[in-house]
Amino acid sequence: MALRMIRSFALRNATDLVVNTARTLVTTAIVCKHTPPLGPMPNDEIDVKNLESLEKYRSYTPYLRQAEEAKNKQVWWKTYRGYLEKADPVNDVERVDIGMPFYRPCRTIQVRERQKIIKNNKKNVELERALRRQTFKIPLDRVQETWEQSNGPFQIKRLADHYGVFKDLFSMAYFIPQVPLHICYNQDNTVHVHYGNRLTPTETASLPEVSFDAEEGSLWTLLFTSPDEHLLDNEAEYIHWLVGNIPGKAVQAGQELCHYLPPFPARGTGFHRYIYVLFKQDARIDFKEDIRPLQCHSLKDRTFNTLEFYRKHQDSITPAGLAFFQSQWDESVTKTFHSTLSMKEPVFEFIRPPVYHPPQVKYPHRRPLRYLDRYRDGKEHTYGIY
Repeated sequence: MALRMIRSFALRNATDLVVNTARTLVTTAIVCKHTPPLGPMPNDEIDVKNLESLEKYRSYTPYLRQAEEAKNKQVWWKTYRGYLEKADPVNDVERVDIGMPFYRPCRTIQVRERQKIIKNNKKNVELERALRRQTFKIPLDRVQETWEQSNGPFQIKRLADHYGVFKDLFSMAYFIPQVPLHICYNQDNTVHVHYGNRLTPTETASLPEVSFDAEEGSLWTLLFTSPDEHLLDNEAEYIHWLVGNIPGKAVQAGQELCHYLPPFPARGTGFHRYIYVLFKQDARIDFKEDIRPLQCHSLKDRTFNTLEFYRKHQDSITPAGLAFFQSQWDESVTKTFHSTLSMKEPVFEFIRPPVYHPPQVKYPHRRPLRYLDRYRDGKEHTYGIY
């Protein structure tokens, strides 16, 4: 009897082995039978067995040139960007640069100037002594000036893209802020507007000091707006300050089209963006359609759209400078609503949705011991000792 059971067990195992082997062969055949590619695959021309024969990149320039050629080459497969553009056609629209033309300095001249500076520094005995004694200090103003003249405009543009400044103000347009814009809210030079830093409404309650580099006889327009502050329309803005026909650096001598109004982020709405945009004018502009009433305290009159303003004067103005900060509610906002705007202060509160509980299972499997606590009656849950 035992021998019979062993023999039947061996026969059954052999049968299962044959069935599993056949199933594996069928699955492998199905997997191997795939659709051939419509064309050559990427890097098919590279001989992976002889990598030493490949051309070496002696510098970054040949690599960049070949990468651009590969990027512009038409291929039969669809990239990840292609899938995104098909799902969202808006991403396929290229953004337009509406800023001032950027002239990149010659690389050869920069290298020569750098080598000349290094050569002069090596001959400087006092500099060598300070470095050896670890007493050498670099003034921060010089570092700031060098940054603004080199990579600063491009990094500011990246920050503005990160915070959605260009998307909300100029839609599908952008610009490289080539004119450094310095804004200070305190006479002690302690409260500055940078590129996304946090300031309170109390700190920004008074008129700021604005300075920028401008040649003699040039005209400028300064705009201060907020794309997140409007109480009725999500697509609209509130204008806080607008000065046009600014001669040179003298902001006070410009034509004030809308007087300064402190930021007033509503309570419960989180952080708001407040943006300064500096435009360079080609000639003197008649802003009679953009003038607000003197001491304008009406939010309806302060409703603004930066894109419409730019489209109206795009033949005469060019965006050149940018600075922005973030702010949220504090006690001074209540005073601004009551005293300045003469209206009740809106207060927003986030109402949390009720907690979702899936239908109760009669026999829960692999559930925690407190599974039934979410289905107890009453507000207060009493947890037992398990």
